[in-house]
Amino acid sequence: MATSSSLDGESRRARLLEILESQGRITSSEVVEALDVSAMTLRRDLADLEAAGRLRRVRGGAVAPSQPRSFAERSGRRAAAKRTIAAKARQLVPQRGTCSFDASSTAGVLLAGLTGAGELTVVTNSGENFEAAVGRPGIEPVLLGGSRQETTRSFVGPLAELMASSLQCARFFTSAAALDAAWGSSEATPEEAALKRVLAEHADTTVMLADSSKLGARAVARGVGLDAVDMLITELDPDDARLDSFRELVEVR
Repeated sequence: MATSSSLDGESRRARLLEILESQGRITSSEVVEALDVSAMTLRRDLADLEAAGRLRRVRGGAVAPSQPRSFAERSGRRAAAKRTIAAKARQLVPQRGTCSFDASSTAGVLLAGLTGAGELTVVTNSGENFEAAVGRPGIEPVLLGGSRQETTRSFVGPLAELMASSLQCARFFTSAAALDAAWGSSEATPEEAALKRVLAEHADTTVMLADSSKLGARAVARGVGLDAVDMLITELDPDDARLDSFRELVEVR
């Protein structure tokens, strides 16, 4: 086990944030070896960064803090993973009927790549995702109204929930701030979590789009339980051990 490091504290913590930005989470066992530091030093660094609001510690490491982020900021994180997830999910989007998409940037990547629709109505609570569907042949976008969250620019609240409850969709494509096998999905705000529960309730099938950095973590507000999720799509190989805790609960792709 490493007991010292050539990096000073400031440089170490900067490197930890770089790892968090690129990988979506910090795994203690890997970082101890990569940075040549002791487990105790790493715990101190993670505690300092958590106190500064830069990350949130979880069992085995740390994840990004569960706070609302702008669509642009979310779009820039784990972009390659989102493209892989969207490519897997694209074949599940029907050419006709009605499907709902949440305000996640992952759903935005999926919408931006849709082609060949016939008469597909796309329902979303995101202005950005609505715009991604506008003008696409065979797609009729519908934007749920309500109160707009300033940071995320998504529409939530009682009016959005009422509109969502008046629709029955064939499929609901959703992501999450975090996904835990026991707790289900969770979000940075209670309002976002509440709307996603309504959309899942009024969909024949719910498809969870979550990159691997979100697995095993919990955010502030509990969202959709895995009993309401039919399929989990990540960028990982379906046989990856990180998906083991989800296999008996949902179909994994």
